Amino acid sequence: MTAGAVLSGAYFGDKISPMSDTTNLAPAMAGTDLFTHIRYMLYTTTPTIIITIIVFIIIGLNLDTTGKADTHLILAAVNDAINISPWLFVVPIIVIGLIVMKTSPLIALLIGTLLGGLAALIFQPEIVTAIGGGTHLDFQTAYKGIMNAITVETSIPTDNEALKGLFTAGGMTKMLGTIWLILCAMTFGGIMDAIGALATISKALLKMFHTVFGLFASTVISCLALNVTASDQYLAIVIPGKMYAKAFKDKGLAPENLSRTLEDSGTVTSVLVPWNTCGAYQSGVLGVDTLHYAGYAVFNWLSPFMTLLFAAFTIKIKMLTEKK
Repeated sequence: MTAGAVLSGAYFGDKISPMSDTTNLAPAMAGTDLFTHIRYMLYTTTPTIIITIIVFIIIGLNLDTTGKADTHLILAAVNDAINISPWLFVVPIIVIGLIVMKTSPLIALLIGTLLGGLAALIFQPEIVTAIGGGTHLDFQTAYKGIMNAITVETSIPTDNEALKGLFTAGGMTKMLGTIWLILCAMTFGGIMDAIGALATISKALLKMFHTVFGLFASTVISCLALNVTASDQYLAIVIPGKMYAKAFKDKGLAPENLSRTLEDSGTVTSVLVPWNTCGAYQSGVLGVDTLHYAGYAVFNWLSPFMTLLFAAFTIKIKMLTEKK
């Protein structure tokens, strides 16, 4: 139950964050801009998260629990390892402000990274010195410590076993696998498009669905099928995005309809498949088998149903408008 609640909240935040990789990838594949995509996605995402919260409130009110969580040792270990200060909230508040002002994700990430490095120098000089491999904090040690924290794997020493994983970070190096995977997915999608394979597959699927709802249903089914067969959320976004972009345009539908459907069915359902990269990773992090938490990941399995519900009743289905 806890794992399902964690994933429901995490994927809700992932969907509406302008700095999320999938939230940037979906509109890029559909042919719309980032903030239009996020605003349009809120129509289906908001009721889905509200229903999810209501479900967990009901579960919580009807659940008998025994015992009490003892966080004293963990909090003491955190205080011993890190200097805690309310001023540290300034960095995420500034980043959130940049997002609200619709700042480019790259600029917002860069500013957040630089401010994070500055905050580390001010509030965690001992940690920066240790990561930089020096005995005292000088310019060279500070520069090396911050760059190591940003780029390569680093860790903060702690005797608490529960915190060792939390106090270890991989930096940009650990993200390279994801970046290569996105590049491979886009290359694969481009090749499939160039040889006409995507057009052939999409035509075969579209023959089964002649209505607007059928087009949405076909997109959802394709995203789900790719999450199961290709085992990666990026492929489940890139390939259907290229397959159905022209079909949505031919039906007179704005591209944000496609980008929203890709997110509602491709991104969030990846974590429900045990052999998908997302399902395997989240299961390992949370220590819960994928099939055990899948039923409680309400937000994740409800999202594709919500997008189909909106399509069936023609709720907030934006049409293309001709510019004179």
